[in-house]
Amino acid sequence: MALLDIQQLAARYGKALALESVSLDVQPGELVGVLGPNGAGKSTLLKAISRTLPSSGTLQFNGASLHQHAPHQVVGLGICHCPEGRRLFAELTVRKNLELGAYLRRDREDIEADMQKVFALFPVLRERCDQQAATLSGGQQQMVAIGRALMGRPKLLLLDEPSVGIAHRLKIEIFDAIRAISASGVAVLMAEQDALNTLRVANRVFVLENGKVARSGRSAEMKDDDHIRRIYLGV
Repeated sequence: MALLDIQQLAARYGKALALESVSLDVQPGELVGVLGPNGAGKSTLLKAISRTLPSSGTLQFNGASLHQHAPHQVVGLGICHCPEGRRLFAELTVRKNLELGAYLRRDREDIEADMQKVFALFPVLRERCDQQAATLSGGQQQMVAIGRALMGRPKLLLLDEPSVGIAHRLKIEIFDAIRAISASGVAVLMAEQDALNTLRVANRVFVLENGKVARSGRSAEMKDDDHIRRIYLGV
């Protein structure tokens, strides 16, 4: 059974249709990429899953519908959303930002153990744990944002444009960390515009265009798709 199963999902902003008949799935422990240009519906898809945006259609997690749940309840079920733009608490320290990711938890010893896992994944955050988030580079702030989501102990991690505005060296480090997160057993659904790195780390990829799934398949196959090579890889 799929961990996340979406069938014929539709979402609107007022009268504007942002997603139309979108169907996709994520298996336990799988890393799935969602590619597409700006305005394709990638962020809308993740907002619909985390229930910060109303939607219609089938939206199931672990075999149960998400439609009746509020966003904080979705987090409690095991879905953590790392939004576009990071949205850190800029005046708080790295440690405080990470602790806020565990706001639903009461297992203090396990929370500290999970923070150590975040530091192992992103060693620079250990060095800067008492530093204000606002003083970090864009790539380091993205590491904090991903770490904060991991502190919720997700079964499914939603990542929205994790590589935007980040220097190339840190971008590679972040994509490798995302692959390591998936390898640890956490399923990942990642919306991205960086097709090259998404195809490098993801098991499967769905391409959204104008709010619809235009193409989908395993990454190894998608690399040889003429449309993907021309539009997204520039070759």
